[in-house]
Amino acid sequence: MIVRPSLATDAAALAAIYGHHVRHGFGTFEEIPPTPEDMAGRRAAIVERGLPYLVAEDAGQVLGFAYAGPFRPRAAYRYTVEDSVYVAPEAMGRGVGKAVLGEVLSACEALGIRQVVAVIGDSGNAGSIALHRALGFEPSGVGKSFGFKHGRWVDIVWMQKALNGGDTTSPDAPGLSLGGG
Repeated sequence: MIVRPSLATDAAALAAIYGHHVRHGFGTFEEIPPTPEDMAGRRAAIVERGLPYLVAEDAGQVLGFAYAGPFRPRAAYRYTVEDSVYVAPEAMGRGVGKAVLGEVLSACEALGIRQVVAVIGDSGNAGSIALHRALGFEPSGVGKSFGFKHGRWVDIVWMQKALNGGDTTSPDAPGLSLGGG
């Protein structure tokens, strides 16, 4: 397995993996799977900001992906990103998520990011919670019944990881260019 930057040509694989989680899981609150064209646009928006959007691949097959996106559009959030990670159902439990998200975290550290936030759909999402914990994230809260999907109310679990000293010093880098006010 290798972890590499995603390509525009990965859009169909990204849509297939993510679509499975939209249709069958609670890790995302989307209810209609996006098309490959939608995923290509979402990917491009992340990459154009200079943020990591990576895939894990084995024998030419994309097994999972992870990326870091701006946490919120206000300028004061420019040192904080939100991660996302999705693994193909047949590749779950094989270390794919840890490999690809670990590389996203390394890329964020190199960019001078100070905080990475995980907003995990479903307090019962043991796999994602364990993955984030294994990579050094700490729980920071639970939002009860934030979404309604597949006939039930779904919590979100907030987890957070400090990079580059977190809030112990002022940042040297300018941070992300997010616009907004």
